[in-house]
Amino acid sequence: MRVEWPTVLLLGACYGLWGLGTTVVAGWSLVAGIALVAVAVALYSSLQHEVIHGHPFASQRLNEALVFPALNLVIPYIRFRDTHLAHHRDANLTDPYDDPESNFLTSAQWRGLPGSVRAVLRFNNTLAGRLLVGPVVAQVMFTRSDWQQGGAQVRHGWLLHGAGVALVLGWLWTVGQMPLWAYGVAAYISLSIVKIRTFLEHQAHEKARGRTVIIEDRGLLALLFLNNNFHAVHHMHPGVPWYRLPALYARGRARFLRCNEGYVYRSYAEIFRQYFWRAKDEVAHPLWHRD
Repeated sequence: MRVEWPTVLLLGACYGLWGLGTTVVAGWSLVAGIALVAVAVALYSSLQHEVIHGHPFASQRLNEALVFPALNLVIPYIRFRDTHLAHHRDANLTDPYDDPESNFLTSAQWRGLPGSVRAVLRFNNTLAGRLLVGPVVAQVMFTRSDWQQGGAQVRHGWLLHGAGVALVLGWLWTVGQMPLWAYGVAAYISLSIVKIRTFLEHQAHEKARGRTVIIEDRGLLALLFLNNNFHAVHHMHPGVPWYRLPALYARGRARFLRCNEGYVYRSYAEIFRQYFWRAKDEVAHPLWHRD
């Protein structure tokens, strides 16, 4: 049976850091415990993404059992899996109707919003806004979409999520030294960290191939995101494990940049400089004319 050991070992390390953060480290310093748990849960989100794409084992049931605990408390893995695989239909990327991970609205939806909601969504399109209010905005939209969609698969995903949350709460109640409110803070920070990765993964572009970014960062954030900053490479080769993406990109850099129409940034530092207080896009999709 295929075993991708770097992912297996990293998953073990992630659980270990999470366990230390919620117990020994939290007992020593609650601030340090929150910080460690936030990093561990952000890494866990990246590992869940790896599992969605068939890693680290050939058995997907085994893969999904490894990420069953709901460490971030709010995002059901099954729903994340189903919506993310739908998102990988590249022709639909950024489409307000057909891409479940799109941050765009149609112009009609935008015109129908109250002014206060527009202000929040405009702020959410800056990196500062994505860090501060992005987790709330995304969760409201995600939950609202699932509520409207309904169906057995959605209910199944949320019920399993409840069981995963119960595991986390049971650990905190019986073993942990971290109060629930502090764990909630750590979970929120972890979601904010993930928003750095998703902030400009996709742009509105007439060509589907020009909608997906490459960020040539090899620092701590790239490790935390498991090299998903090479996002166009991942979309073109979704079955390649995280630890092989940099070499794959290096071998074909010119080809990948031609394919994604040169949508590239050198580092996350460059993104922070450009977009911390400035919106990267309008909220209404600039190329959408169905309405």
